[in-house]
Amino acid sequence: MKAINDRGMVVIGCGFMGKALLEGWLASGVKPEAIHVQDPAPSDWLKAQTGFHLNKDLPANPAVLVIATKPQVLADVLPPLAHFGDGDTIVVTIATGAPLAYYEASFGAKTPVARAMPNLPAAVGAGVTVFACNANVSDAQAELVADLFNAVGTGIALADEEQMHAVTGISGSGPAYVFAMAEAMTKAGEAMGLSRDLASTLAVHTIAGAGAMMRDADTEAGDLRRAVTSKGGTTAEALKHLMAPGTGLFDLMEKASGASRDRSIELSTP
Repeated sequence: MKAINDRGMVVIGCGFMGKALLEGWLASGVKPEAIHVQDPAPSDWLKAQTGFHLNKDLPANPAVLVIATKPQVLADVLPPLAHFGDGDTIVVTIATGAPLAYYEASFGAKTPVARAMPNLPAAVGAGVTVFACNANVSDAQAELVADLFNAVGTGIALADEEQMHAVTGISGSGPAYVFAMAEAMTKAGEAMGLSRDLASTLAVHTIAGAGAMMRDADTEAGDLRRAVTSKGGTTAEALKHLMAPGTGLFDLMEKASGASRDRSIELSTP
């Protein structure tokens, strides 16, 4: 993070995800004095930060320019920032949809740009962020981008930007799938006579524990599933329904994530 502390970082927009990223970056060693934020309606959290440059003049040559606005406002937000283009400031965007080419058209063809897709668990330091860089990004800049997103979980470089739509369908929208699973397990527990609080606690801790096992185990999820499924037992009986061909979870997940991917493609032009 030395380049950021030496030259500064500009963040355009600071909603829920912007706040989550800034908290992670501060914890990883970015100095508050190096952070310049532009936001037309700053949150109480943002206004309370000591050292930030909030809605003030921007540095001439920051190490990083982070675009953290909604995609619908990009056409208005980017033109006043065009002077940061075609230099050695890397533009890092977390705005959904707009491809690298859109930023190259806005900032100049020589501008280093990284397009990233963080997900909601970044707010608790457990996110996964996939990013794609254009050809102008240097090795040092790519390493800096990885460091930024590793600070809020796990950063993964993507060789093919076109896969960003599929990434959206899995990790971008994925937390909502897990929340829906917890919600469904809670309702099932209630239907079997458990209190809502108990059913919710069991569902949430089961999902969190299973997630931790998958993260830390040196084996695939399918192998873990098979290891805990005794032939003829209670889990095997449940999985007959969850894995039923045509109507089970595998088919539903393929349809759901595919729908998310397709919507990402539809939204790919701001």
